[in-house]
Amino acid sequence: MGESMTADTVRITGDGGDEVEAYVARPSEERARGGVVVIHHMPGYDRATKEIVRRFAELGYDAICPNLHGREAPSAPPAEASAAVRARGGVPDQRLIGDVGGAATYLRSLPTANGKVGVIGYCSGGRQAVLAACNLEVDAAVDCYGAFVVGTPPEGSRIRNLVDQLPRLGCPLLGLFGNQDSHPTPAEVDELDEILTAHGKPHEFHRYDDAGHAFFAVDRPSYRVAAANDGWERVAAFYETHLGD
Repeated sequence: MGESMTADTVRITGDGGDEVEAYVARPSEERARGGVVVIHHMPGYDRATKEIVRRFAELGYDAICPNLHGREAPSAPPAEASAAVRARGGVPDQRLIGDVGGAATYLRSLPTANGKVGVIGYCSGGRQAVLAACNLEVDAAVDCYGAFVVGTPPEGSRIRNLVDQLPRLGCPLLGLFGNQDSHPTPAEVDELDEILTAHGKPHEFHRYDDAGHAFFAVDRPSYRVAAANDGWERVAAFYETHLGD
């Protein structure tokens, strides 16, 4: 763990061979380490997300965040790109899998890679982190208040719940949720816990009473200091266990 790092914008090969912009941050120290794919929230590929990528580099990982909204609005600000994606019903699941898979491949190609890659997502990205972990070879996944892993997505959305895919979950899952959240509700978190337990999938869930949706988001009124700080500690410990040498 250290504070010296490099950060840059790169191009990776995403779903269908598409060239996808991605933000990468890496510790300056040349040693073998794991990698983390950060899946951004629905507000998009924004400054707050890039700060999260840099935080993982500070924790000692090579980290990358692909721009999942770049195809709809290649040069638009994050809010406009997000609106364009929402108007089309969200990011298609198969495209998400391809883009995250391309990001994981990029991380494993780095000279410092130890071969282990984790995924983490926030908001819509929480669901997408679970989706990726059910369809790609990753070593650890973190779901931060992802809606519609279970339950019924809104009418007109491209997405569906992941109940039928959960038996394929291929790595340990850490879930971080607010008990005041409406998407997912505490009952939906209970349901997900029960399904994973029934299928023998290793997971650990932590819930925060004084938190709702987006409690990690430092730039939004939903931010909750105690929940976010505890959540970061749990993410760091989880990745140290599953992505370390």
